[in-house]
Amino acid sequence: MTRRQPLHGSAAGAIIAILAVLVLAADQFVKHLTITNLPLEQTVPVLGGFLQLFYVRNSGAAFSIGAGYTWIFTIALAVVACVIVWKAFAVRARLWAVVLGALLGGVLGNLTDRVFREPGFGVGHVVDMISMPWMLPAIFNVADIFIVSGMISIALLIITGLRLDGTRERDHKAESAAEPSDHDTSGSDRIDDDSAGTEGASADIAAQDVATSADPQSPARRDGAGSEA
Repeated sequence: MTRRQPLHGSAAGAIIAILAVLVLAADQFVKHLTITNLPLEQTVPVLGGFLQLFYVRNSGAAFSIGAGYTWIFTIALAVVACVIVWKAFAVRARLWAVVLGALLGGVLGNLTDRVFREPGFGVGHVVDMISMPWMLPAIFNVADIFIVSGMISIALLIITGLRLDGTRERDHKAESAAEPSDHDTSGSDRIDDDSAGTEGASADIAAQDVATSADPQSPARRDGAGSEA
């Protein structure tokens, strides 16, 4: 099967940026609708007990953990966003571009709340509105969906061995395994050449001995030379 050509750096960056903007816009639009149309902290059934809307402002993380340390989550989101942007320059795989774009959009969605919403800069409360009590006791938003999905997708890409540049982990292992065999082959070729040279020299010496023993005058010449001496 023909391998797909890796993306150009600018194309990968465009995919990441477009998806991030779309996710951020969707998240903020849903939050705007929530603020303007839903009563605060009152359950609004959508699909019975399966899906409900419950508008709440969350100063902490999931399950309201760390509610008194909102600024820590603001810094953490900013760091994650910077890391994604930094990694985006090395992306050449389409799947990685899609996953990082969606994840960046989710991170920016909640970071926007932390920075610009009440009660103030850096300590704003995130707007949550989606409740599925049969599955999770936590209340979440659109940004949270993309953050969780993005983290799971990154884990799957790492497990399957797909690198940011579009290559597979198994390809690099195959190349690493092939390099020593090349050296071994070249070394064995040199040994074979040396052995061939040695065998050739031995054959020449053996041929000379046979020729000498086959010449009847050879002993006489050697005896004559000895008597003259």
